[in-house]
Amino acid sequence: MLHKLSVRLPFAAACAALLAIPPLAAHAQSAPEQTPVEHFFQRPAVLSAKLSPSGTKIAISTSRGDKRVGLVVIDLAGGTPKANRAATFSDADITQFEWVGDDRLVYSAVDLQDGSGEDRYFARGLFSVNADGTQPRTLVSRDGSTNSLDGRLLKWNHTLLAVPEQQPGIRPDEVVIGEMYFDHKSMTSVWPKWINVRTGRTRIMDVEPISHVVAWDFDTAAEPRVAYTSHNGVEATSWRGPGEKKWSELTQDKVLEAKFTPVGVDDIGNLYVTHTDQSGYSVLSKFDFKTGKPSATPLLETPGFDFRGSLVEGRPGAGPLGVRLITDAEQTIWYDEGMKRAQAMVDAQLPGRVNRISCRRCGADEAVLLVRSFSDRDPGKLFHYESVSKKWNLVGAVQDEIDPQRMSRVSMHRIKARDGRDLPVWVTQPAGVKAGQPAPTVVLVHGGPWIREGDWEWEGMQQFLASRGYLVISPEFRGSTGYGYAHYRAGWKQWGQAMQDDVADALLWAQKQGLASNKACIAGASYGGYSTLMGLVRHPELYKCGVAWLAVTDPSLLLKGAWNVIDDLDDGSRRYMLPQLIGDVDKDAKMLADNSPLMRAWDIKAPLLLAFGESDMRVPIEHGERLRSALIKAGHPPEWVTYSNEAHGFRQVSTQVDFARKVEAFLDKHLKAEKP
Repeated sequence: MLHKLSVRLPFAAACAALLAIPPLAAHAQSAPEQTPVEHFFQRPAVLSAKLSPSGTKIAISTSRGDKRVGLVVIDLAGGTPKANRAATFSDADITQFEWVGDDRLVYSAVDLQDGSGEDRYFARGLFSVNADGTQPRTLVSRDGSTNSLDGRLLKWNHTLLAVPEQQPGIRPDEVVIGEMYFDHKSMTSVWPKWINVRTGRTRIMDVEPISHVVAWDFDTAAEPRVAYTSHNGVEATSWRGPGEKKWSELTQDKVLEAKFTPVGVDDIGNLYVTHTDQSGYSVLSKFDFKTGKPSATPLLETPGFDFRGSLVEGRPGAGPLGVRLITDAEQTIWYDEGMKRAQAMVDAQLPGRVNRISCRRCGADEAVLLVRSFSDRDPGKLFHYESVSKKWNLVGAVQDEIDPQRMSRVSMHRIKARDGRDLPVWVTQPAGVKAGQPAPTVVLVHGGPWIREGDWEWEGMQQFLASRGYLVISPEFRGSTGYGYAHYRAGWKQWGQAMQDDVADALLWAQKQGLASNKACIAGASYGGYSTLMGLVRHPELYKCGVAWLAVTDPSLLLKGAWNVIDDLDDGSRRYMLPQLIGDVDKDAKMLADNSPLMRAWDIKAPLLLAFGESDMRVPIEHGERLRSALIKAGHPPEWVTYSNEAHGFRQVSTQVDFARKVEAFLDKHLKAEKP
């Protein structure tokens, strides 16, 4: 039986006091003509939310009520929810946390107000605390210190790897951490060991040694089942089944030539992998240990898309509950009958949205659900549902200052590129534009470039641009992943060439459809910034202006580096991967020069806004400074902005807001204003 969505105000009020969001009974207020720029780039009210093992508590990482992102626990027991701030820092933000049993949490922290990126992957530390905020403990140092009262504080190069589900044979209060070793800017080994989150004591994990491990997969008991190794351009996958002590190598491949990719494991000895089948798309299969290959019959295939998703972990000793995947939008395929019914119930209550469920006592009559419900126009809301009482509770909004009714619709289209290749294109349509009335357009090119960018969900930059009246076109040009191996492979060594033609073809299609006007600007970051520059070089007739930030301006500098330019690209990428994907600095020298914005600076004549982070080590600021000098010599100086405490990806809210305002003013000047 379906039940109407209702909210118990005591619960909503308790969460509202914590997260600074109004209960549902809040009075409506008149809205301004435009949503303020700050609202699009604010820190989310809720970064993450997780149920405790019993389902009686919810842990939330949130910045509401404090200047920093802290860890808050809502205790649902006793009928009256009680919220308390379990952990917070004055100089850092809690970005990763897990429950260890029902009364203790383990968490890491980074400084989100430091844009340098030095703590983005490492030096996060590891800490633990009781759910009520008592008995805090530092397990791993963030600053390199190893001093503590009992001498058990570990160095910064340790990271959380796995938290086991409580079950027979598992010691309470223990989690798995990895000690990382490095060589030539790359991680050469991650070795697991147990640590007690209350005492800090560590013990050796009984695992056969294996060299050059870079990652692991664990089962629900935190037993390592898959080891990934990488050395001298060769990547290998090894397997260790239940009850086995020794590793068996399943495959050994050169970089970029993997025959399959593990997705996860279950507790009954299955390994789940993706591989490219005869259709040319990646599918999900079980690995057949007898044949040494993925099963010929896939478990799941997504026509028109590569499989992208993860297993929904099942109960200890069992297989997965389901598979969470993304085609044009996210969905969950449940194997458990109880969870199928739960998903149907949730979808009926919250129609037309993606409803991502996490659960405790999953599929049972007394199941507890935590639902994140979102759409292309709504960053999301969190709901708590108790199957026994059949009552819904609003936990809060992910971005509480965003009004979904004022946001823009997002749609995906399949068009044909000039050579006939299938080309996926995402379109964010500005609200209020009449049918048949073309809008000024921003072609927003994603970075990577070997990623899939688009999803049916709310994105701050796209929505900001659309709110200012611009049609936003986001092409998944060849070289992008997620749309078949042929589409990905067709982008190899095509920087500035066929990849650039795809970007142009997306705009030409939108103009032919009557969506885009002849006033268009091209924009993007990282590779998207490179594509912006090459768009102005190769298709100057299409673009009135360009906005490039964190942009690669010279592929040769990216590929080989320079003695006086410090970057973070490891030797393995430069030796074994980038020459195949972009080009060989010697064999392809002419091709790289022909498609270098720096070498083609004389051809960039449209107005250009360039922005860089002064601490960027992926695309160092030298890329921007060299191009800026060349453009000044060519007589076309760009608008120029740098941010002193930002790396590759603007992380500080103040930077994002300031840059968005500069973009808004630049576009308004060159797209909206008519020349006299």
